[in-house]
Amino acid sequence: MKTENKVANRKINFSNDWQFVLTEDDTLSENIVWRHLNVPHDWSIEGGFNKNNPANLGGGYLPGGLGWYKKTFQVKDASKETFIQFDGVYMNSDVWINGHHLGSRPNGYISFEYDLTPYLKYNGQDNELLVKVDNSQQPNSRWYSGSGIYRNVWLKTVNKLHISQWGTFITTPKVSDKKATVSIDININNNNSEAKEATIVTTIYNHDTELNTTSSALSINKNENKTIHQELAVENPELWSIKTPNLYTAITKILVDKKVVDTYQTSFGIRYFKFDLNKGFLLNGEQVKIKGVCLHHDLGPLGAAVNTRALERQLQIMKDMGVNGIRTAHNPPTPELLDLCDSMGFIVMDESFDMWNNTKTEFDYANNWGKWHKKDLEDFIKRDRNHPSVFIWSVGNEIQEQWNEQGVETAKELKALVRSLDTTRPITVAMNPPVNMPNTDVTTQFDASTVHLNPVAASGELDIIGYNYAHQTYPFHQQNFPNTPFIATETTSGLQTRGYYDKISDTLKRWPVRWDIPFDGGNLGNTVSAYDQVSTPWGSTHEETWKIIKKYDFLSGMYIWTGFDYIGEPTPYVWPSRSSYFGVVDLAGFPKDVYYMYQSEWTDKDVLHLFPHWNWSEGETVDVWAYYNHADEVELFVNDQSQGIRKKEGDDLHVMWRIPFEAGTLKAVSRKDGHVVLEKEIKTASEPSTLKLTADRQTLNANGNDLSFVTVDVVDDKGTIVPTAQNQLHFSVEGEGKIVGVANGNPTNHESFKGDTHKALNGKCLVIVQATNNQGNIKLTVTSEGLKSQEISIITK
Repeated sequence: MKTENKVANRKINFSNDWQFVLTEDDTLSENIVWRHLNVPHDWSIEGGFNKNNPANLGGGYLPGGLGWYKKTFQVKDASKETFIQFDGVYMNSDVWINGHHLGSRPNGYISFEYDLTPYLKYNGQDNELLVKVDNSQQPNSRWYSGSGIYRNVWLKTVNKLHISQWGTFITTPKVSDKKATVSIDININNNNSEAKEATIVTTIYNHDTELNTTSSALSINKNENKTIHQELAVENPELWSIKTPNLYTAITKILVDKKVVDTYQTSFGIRYFKFDLNKGFLLNGEQVKIKGVCLHHDLGPLGAAVNTRALERQLQIMKDMGVNGIRTAHNPPTPELLDLCDSMGFIVMDESFDMWNNTKTEFDYANNWGKWHKKDLEDFIKRDRNHPSVFIWSVGNEIQEQWNEQGVETAKELKALVRSLDTTRPITVAMNPPVNMPNTDVTTQFDASTVHLNPVAASGELDIIGYNYAHQTYPFHQQNFPNTPFIATETTSGLQTRGYYDKISDTLKRWPVRWDIPFDGGNLGNTVSAYDQVSTPWGSTHEETWKIIKKYDFLSGMYIWTGFDYIGEPTPYVWPSRSSYFGVVDLAGFPKDVYYMYQSEWTDKDVLHLFPHWNWSEGETVDVWAYYNHADEVELFVNDQSQGIRKKEGDDLHVMWRIPFEAGTLKAVSRKDGHVVLEKEIKTASEPSTLKLTADRQTLNANGNDLSFVTVDVVDDKGTIVPTAQNQLHFSVEGEGKIVGVANGNPTNHESFKGDTHKALNGKCLVIVQATNNQGNIKLTVTSEGLKSQEISIITK
């Protein structure tokens, strides 16, 4: 019997069969027409891009508003307690059951629950759950937030004697190759009208194998909340690591008179780690460089509405690049993300707040800080502290108060609260930057007299100093903070548009001139060259950053801004740009060229990546780059004529040729000790002729949620992708599926992500198809004027 089947179904997914309406005020008239849908749902992504939308460029110029959700359901067992759990509602939510107001929650990212029991109707009567979501006051975010019940909802039914919400906390205080001690704190509620005598039994499983069991006697008074402690041993533990993310399961049961009244499952990992002053990050005694990315919560064309397969796809693309770390910028993530990081092996910096007391936008969370931050932080830590992927708590990002004593006092308060709930992980704040140095040339001898530390960094309250940018100061960290380890919480801010190239690549550009000065430069069409030659002035190019992190052992690692492009914050541009240029991967999930630089550095696979495309005007001078590894040299050929051999020198991360364009075949050959490692060719494409459809998965689960991401390539009559193609594509679906998103990765495209037509960007477009609940076939057809149409079949079962 599988472990998950040993657990009573104490909660069910409550995300189907809701009704929704978007209104202009907070009153509901009888003649309102409700729309039937399932949650997670994001109404903003369904809206149109408009430069007058108050969310402005930070929110991607998409609308907010005020929405209502309702759901009717029945409850059979009046002897049980019933709770409603929300993984996240953006934002300012109010919840009612049968007309009784249960509470409000302003934070759009936090998970919370309400007790429905006192207000429920039984004996076949309907209960009405009503949720108001108010995202009308904008701007309230510096990036795209989405709007609505955009994470999952759960209905929990438990005995009056039960383990509370997030009621277990598992640590492994002693770990060796031979034995691990598993320590469990269990929080129990007795909402009966009398005291109870019970037995608490916990069993640890490794997959389906029972390893160890312990039991404890419990005496608990009526209406009492009590925590008990248990310890178990695991012999010869399989340690959780990046390469082998082994997971265990603890099943905890409450027995009264030998009858099970509650069962609770906790997934956990056994590992030990340390952030060392000299060796950086050590996991299970081995030195590991953290190679991470920051991720916002939106899923590109799907918006903020959570989908597990879409999250998994993002992480798979990152894993293939060599990424081993995720920073949840800048808020509590959806629980599914951490579950995936646990099972796939990522080092997570789990972040709670983007602001404290001081606002960054007019209507943001700082307006609710005084009343809500303690409760929100407590719930955040309790929810996430059993995840083995979580290694760092970040309690703030680029906090304005970091420059004064108010920030120091707040940092102390937040640290104390986290420590009261978890002593096993270090605490940081992502600071911009923690240190200022008048002369930050890394070749200059360090001079302590020139250093200014910001007050929060200098306070000694942080377990790790978190650097946002300031890459020139990284080599001096040990002089600046001799007693505190290093983590680059946010780095780079390189800018690229996939598939666009300036042809001459050795000009370094810092766009904009300064964050608070309007940018009037740039390229035609708000594009950015996809050579690694453009960054923000506060940041650095990808190569500049990685060279420094790579060089020093005491630099534990980095989190790149960002893994994926995201909606909003289209630095350096404003309208008509509506999404970011920061990602190593574009908004559709297509890698930009710098992806392969990281792959050549961060993975063991053989890499030879050649770019740019080979469709130019005859005689134009073009820079050709190659990222490679596992080789001594690369030779470039144009139509079989050698253009010379290049070798990386010193800390080089690519090689380059500057050559005149000649239509035909561009070919690179990498060699090791004279033997060919890899060959790569790029051919000059002729006019677009037809389409090529490639599904990432051609068999889906017929569960109403599973997704297939279909790449559409515009190709010529020989099957070569046309790298300049911008054809208008049209999509239709038959059978057991529907189109839920389309995108091309173009930050300036204003076509709906929810439409059935979209332009290609530089030869590529994405269509996302979702399965229904029925088994069968899906046929996706793609057409474009003047091109041969194509179709692809996907099976649901």
